[in-house]
Amino acid sequence: MLRQVLLSASRSTKVKNLVETAPVTSALVRRFVAGDHAFDAVRATEHLAAQGLYATVDHLGEDTLDPAHAEAACVACLMLLSRLRDAGLARNAEVSVKLSALGGALPGGAALALRHARNICAAAEKAGTTVTLDMEDHTTTDATLETLRALRADYPWVGAVLQASLRRTEADCRDLAGEGSRVRLCKGAYRAPGFAAFTTRADVDLSYVRCLKILMAGAGYPMVATHDPRLVELAGMLAARNRRAPGSYEYQMLYGVRPAEQARLAARGERVRIYVPYGDQWYGYLVRRLAERPANLAFFLRSVAGRH
Repeated sequence: MLRQVLLSASRSTKVKNLVETAPVTSALVRRFVAGDHAFDAVRATEHLAAQGLYATVDHLGEDTLDPAHAEAACVACLMLLSRLRDAGLARNAEVSVKLSALGGALPGGAALALRHARNICAAAEKAGTTVTLDMEDHTTTDATLETLRALRADYPWVGAVLQASLRRTEADCRDLAGEGSRVRLCKGAYRAPGFAAFTTRADVDLSYVRCLKILMAGAGYPMVATHDPRLVELAGMLAARNRRAPGSYEYQMLYGVRPAEQARLAARGERVRIYVPYGDQWYGYLVRRLAERPANLAFFLRSVAGRH
């Protein structure tokens, strides 16, 4: 019931206006979304860099159903990369890209999204940074990995994202744990049926541990995306067990979530990268994240209260 209410709210202009103007909710948005424009993302990245933190910046937008919108999303990423380069931040920030924002859901969209992604990767290489290809709904996993393989033929540094909530991910980790392979491991926020995904928090956590062990023991570059203190600690133990030097893996956390922990890890000499979302589609993004896992609502509110 709560999920349906949140999904309805994500499509309501009236609720959007309320969220934008109400002091409490607007403060929440400002904490978790950098802003509407590229300069907001650059400013947030600069602030993070001053604290010794890295960034992966995402221009918000998913499920594009218009080729013109897909083109606009590509142009926005190119502009962002240009601004990061001009600000001297390319070494501190990469971009995260969703294939659905580049037209992946359109008829013949796989080729369109690949073309846009190639252009973004070329611009990132010119700027001196990298790209990570975001993972989305479980039905798109094969298509996303196919696009990843195509991009890595020319840009081997393109990062992948794997979701521990999916039953297939342990095998995918083995496939992607090769030399130089950048893999972000997250728990996963998208809902999926029981035949494709683990349905309990405990099983997802155990899957994350199994997958993390594979990536840390492999020859690639693990990107440990979690706020769970137990998994953060485990990642450090696995890195030590596999004799990984600082900088041969990294932690990733969301913008505005557990900033004290981000600072603690960075002060310890760890590389910490913050996921920085921006764009005028922040409202739908934020509410859909809550709808995918309504328990996130309490999590975000506790974060605002400073408990995380």
